[in-house]
Amino acid sequence: MTLRIVYLRLLSLLVLLGLAVSGNGQELAFPGAQGWASTTPGGRGGKIIRVTTLADKGPGSFAEAIALAGPRIIVFEVGGIIDLKGQILSIRNPFLTIAGQTAPSPGITFIDGGINVYTHDVVIQHIRIRQGASRHEKGWEPDALSTISAYNVIIDHCSFTWGVDENCSASGPRFDGATPDEWRKNTSHRITMSNNIIAEGLSQSTHSRGEHSKGTLIHDNATDIAILNNLYASNQDRNALFKGGARAVYVNNYIHNPGRIAVRYGLVNAEWEGHPHEKGQLTIIGNVMQHGPSSSDMPLFLMANGPCEVYMADNIAKNKKGEDARLFAGDSAKLVSQRPIWYDAIRPLKAAAVKKNILKNVGARPWDRDENDQRIISDVLNMTGKVIDSEMQVGGYPVFKPTQKAFQEKEWNLKTMTPKR
Repeated sequence: MTLRIVYLRLLSLLVLLGLAVSGNGQELAFPGAQGWASTTPGGRGGKIIRVTTLADKGPGSFAEAIALAGPRIIVFEVGGIIDLKGQILSIRNPFLTIAGQTAPSPGITFIDGGINVYTHDVVIQHIRIRQGASRHEKGWEPDALSTISAYNVIIDHCSFTWGVDENCSASGPRFDGATPDEWRKNTSHRITMSNNIIAEGLSQSTHSRGEHSKGTLIHDNATDIAILNNLYASNQDRNALFKGGARAVYVNNYIHNPGRIAVRYGLVNAEWEGHPHEKGQLTIIGNVMQHGPSSSDMPLFLMANGPCEVYMADNIAKNKKGEDARLFAGDSAKLVSQRPIWYDAIRPLKAAAVKKNILKNVGARPWDRDENDQRIISDVLNMTGKVIDSEMQVGGYPVFKPTQKAFQEKEWNLKTMTPKR
């Protein structure tokens, strides 16, 4: 039985178990969607937009598809590499589903660029962004993918590597508005990052600040953020970093070979000058950190500066010898006994089961992983991997032979973009 068939049967089982409907009866974006964004419709009910070329722009391109207005579902009739040639694409029109699962093998991989989401009600699944920097000079420093003042966005089963700033982040202005509630409304909120590979942020690359191997930044006052079931591998820092006033749940993630810092909270005083410090809220449950070849001695979670309530339960931290490492460092007075923020429909796995789940299910198209994702999974299994400065250290940009296959609507549930049996 192929991995694709197993995956499709699992999706069908989720539907039968009722996991396509939220606790309040709203339809989920797709079976198993979780977090505050889980009921976004994305492009449901909209036009089917077919990507028919791997060109970076023009008729039939992905860039043209995301620029369209109105509800729309982007499907792919091509597979291979979309070379963005340094472009950072912007998604500005809401009600969009990007269904990378519809592409023929080897799926869709973007190189030398990134994507920013500036709008609401967006679902992104099963794409790879392998940013890299070997073609650029100092000062080129984009994220691979970022939400900017966006909301109701799900980023699920994607693979992000070789980011120059961060690999995958939620951002926006800190203080847009007159009150803290307005600040939270006007920056990214209701964002889910689930089942992704977020790996190998570039360290000494083209970022103007020098060392910048970073996984995920959750910016100041970003709220209702769900980071669930992701693999963070060989990032120096920010696996993830929650800045001042951020409010998030961090559940069932596996952190392999963090370089210097795994997960932390930190408010930068200079950035908040003239504004009262907002209290962060973090719920950290069922995660695993495994030190690797690039790792210093670090805890799973570092409580740095700023007011914050942190709840931690059922987490595992191991050093290079397989012995218990520290779970927490910082001001223990900020640890609380009740979850300060939670989304009731989240059902955490036990931390002991996380590694097996991650290895089987994480990243873009787990039934059809490319060589880079297979290599990163192998690093987890074999306790290998390293923080890198350039994509050239791990083989450079991938090369795939382009493929084509017509998208057949009758083969897909267009409400959830899951394949029919």
